[in-house]
Amino acid sequence: MKSFRKTSTPIVALGAMSGTSLDGVDAAVLVTDGHDITAFGPTQYRRYTDVEQTVLSAALGHWSGPEVEAAKVVIDAVHAEALGEFVDIDLVGFHGQTLAHAPRQQGTLQVGDGAALAERLKVPVVWDFRSADVELGGEGAPLAPFFHHACARYIKADGPIVFLNLGGVGNITWVDPAIDAPEDMGALLAFDTGPANAPINDLVQARCDVAFDKDGKIASSGTVEMGALELFLVEPYFSRVPPKSLDRNDFSEMINLVKELSDPDATATLTAMCAAGVAEAMQHCPRPPSKVLVTGGGRINPVLMKMLEVSLECPVVEIESVGLDGDMLEAQAFAYLAVRVARGLPTSCSSTTGVRAAVSGGTLSYPST
Repeated sequence: MKSFRKTSTPIVALGAMSGTSLDGVDAAVLVTDGHDITAFGPTQYRRYTDVEQTVLSAALGHWSGPEVEAAKVVIDAVHAEALGEFVDIDLVGFHGQTLAHAPRQQGTLQVGDGAALAERLKVPVVWDFRSADVELGGEGAPLAPFFHHACARYIKADGPIVFLNLGGVGNITWVDPAIDAPEDMGALLAFDTGPANAPINDLVQARCDVAFDKDGKIASSGTVEMGALELFLVEPYFSRVPPKSLDRNDFSEMINLVKELSDPDATATLTAMCAAGVAEAMQHCPRPPSKVLVTGGGRINPVLMKMLEVSLECPVVEIESVGLDGDMLEAQAFAYLAVRVARGLPTSCSSTTGVRAAVSGGTLSYPST
């Protein structure tokens, strides 16, 4: 059995991420020693079929039952297929699929059997990244911030910057790259900003029979309903001091705020709600960042990007402007975190999830042969 703790040489890790947007599996290779990024490797995207998306959507919000079991079958099969395309991998970081997240109540649930995946791939797999954090009082999310810290140092950022991920839910990481270790005081602040693409996608799917608002075309022809936006911002979540996190459907009442609006006006208003949540979140930054680097699907929505540019007081740019891959950043993050787990290094701390002490979350499973 290979021990990753007996050496500090870089590891070739393969990370996989299936986000709350339920579009597919991102897979990416990263070479790292768990501290610094040595190199970025190949990537691959495996889109879910319509049938697979239907199964996963039906399981959202469930903690057990036949829907959860059906989702697990899909997640295990699709990941085995997607990750099996890669060769010469030392370690896999397998996030699985979040179906329910209520850290202050039931906990957090990601389906996916990392032990079975290790047997299938014949490679050690790190999985169940969030449970240990929640058990120690943390929110269990977001988990990418430690990787964001490494990215900030990789791009040689010369001052505080913000990584803004706009997936199904939005989250930000404020990074001070001058501080060596991500768990050290003052290095990071991270939390969920609010809903992002999920409610927009749900609305246009239900009303327009399209998966998402491509290029912001629906929103661009609409007008923001300011009354609905103001009611949205009354939500107590925005006044809570971070760290804090959300489940995909925590703001499901957003749809009710726009139900009487036309399709364009409803879509524009939901898009404005996403941007407004980010603007509220930026008020918590310890110091103003020099720029906001946007990753995730939201960065390719020009209407949303314009709203962010108008509402934030610093430059807002796609993360590709600094040479990083906005589609694969979360998959790369779980490759990075897998190496840290394998080497006994922390993956979250009080300033990223509110956990009582820095913790190395995740289970390392080895194949039997």
